[in-house]
Amino acid sequence: MIKFPNDLTIACVDEYSLEIQPIIDENEKISIDDSQLIRVDTIGVQFILAVVTYISAQGKELTWQSTSKVLHKSIQQLGITDAMLMQYMPSKN
Repeated sequence: MIKFPNDLTIACVDEYSLEIQPIIDENEKISIDDSQLIRVDTIGVQFILAVVTYISAQGKELTWQSTSKVLHKSIQQLGITDAMLMQYMPSKN
């Protein structure tokens, strides 16, 4: 399972990518949990989109346990609500 940290910002994206790469490479079914995410910047959203795109390109199964209103709000503010990312995330009201 990929569990996003509290902060997913430009300051930690490189380090975090090293942590999740083995999870992606070693599993055919991948679950993402964003329940602890309280701060995400534009780079963090781009990183998440890149992760989802990479998992999809590898032909792996992805499920999303999405509870982060912060992530949903950031995606809407960036205007990428129709992006590949949204097909995996449950809708938030």
